[in-house]
Amino acid sequence: MSLVWREMMSVGNDVIDADHRYLIDIINQIERSLSTKNRRELVAGLDSLSHYSQEHFAREEKIANAVGYQQVPHLSESHAFLNKQLEQVKREVGEMGQEWSPAVAEKFTLLLRSWLIDHVIKEDMLLKPALQKYSPLFDPR
Repeated sequence: MSLVWREMMSVGNDVIDADHRYLIDIINQIERSLSTKNRRELVAGLDSLSHYSQEHFAREEKIANAVGYQQVPHLSESHAFLNKQLEQVKREVGEMGQEWSPAVAEKFTLLLRSWLIDHVIKEDMLLKPALQKYSPLFDPR
């Protein structure tokens, strides 16, 4: 079953929320490639996730700075940790053979889901009170 965006995941900023929705879409594509054992799509999906998450993290940190969020250094450390986790997943996938078991697919699926959802729930929600002082359309770029 695919990840589904829920309003309770909103941090109150349209830019960040749109990024999170798109990251969910990418993870859902990766899950499909894992379940269909499509290695080419899996590698492309992981590359897409890696690239887009870096863009998202930079945007999120810029917005956090602009709204005066005091925990930007912690947020930045969290993002660096997520990048390392994703690079580890990419390495492990690169070391897999052409075939993989349902258990391996489930392992990566659960890891990627928690990679995003845990971050949004545990880290990004801490940013929500600072964001609520601004319009949901706030974008300092």
